[in-house]
Amino acid sequence: MNGKDGDLAALRDGIAEMRLALPAGAAKTLLAYRDLLLKWNRVYNLTAVKTPEEILTHHLLDSLAILPWLDRVLADAAPSAASLLDVGSGGGLPGLVLAIARPELPVTLVDAVQKKTAFLHQAASELALKNLTVRHARIESLQGQYAAITARAFAGLAEFVGLTRPLLAPNGHWLAMKGQKPDAELAALPAWVQVRAVQALSVPGLDAERHLIICTAKSENLLFAG
Repeated sequence: MNGKDGDLAALRDGIAEMRLALPAGAAKTLLAYRDLLLKWNRVYNLTAVKTPEEILTHHLLDSLAILPWLDRVLADAAPSAASLLDVGSGGGLPGLVLAIARPELPVTLVDAVQKKTAFLHQAASELALKNLTVRHARIESLQGQYAAITARAFAGLAEFVGLTRPLLAPNGHWLAMKGQKPDAELAALPAWVQVRAVQALSVPGLDAERHLIICTAKSENLLFAG
């Protein structure tokens, strides 16, 4: 099986291997997003990953790998308060992928680089992602509060939580995607941060270490106890 049919089968196999439940049509929408990313990348250099096969594993499946923990975090929030902020979203990772996977979840993508947010606006329009909001802004200028705040290639952990602390809702959680376990970054976290989980991730087709760091403010109720 070659071409898009083969890519769709590979994506569905990866989703099944991770035991994820996605809405009908989500896999096709994810591939449409991948194709847009490839098209825009020729001019705007949105990602260093440039082949369709690598984007499938390194971006799509990699972003989807945090979905079970995002679901768990959001289950602790009131339905009316469940929301996600993706900081330094770049080409939409992981936030746009998660918006496709959870179309009922309000997702806000923020990036300070105009060409990246221009792409995100276009992707949201072409893919008809009604739950997606794109902001061209610096983090310091944002308002509002979010039950979950994600970042994939934004900054060190201490800078990430420091910049976004005013945006974290009560009982909210940070979900930071990292490669190797970031021991030095974890040690440098401020005293008011509680690390709830350091979760190794297994991404089908990706032969590299991946970790998810889940934290919140120490004053919040424990969700990841034990």
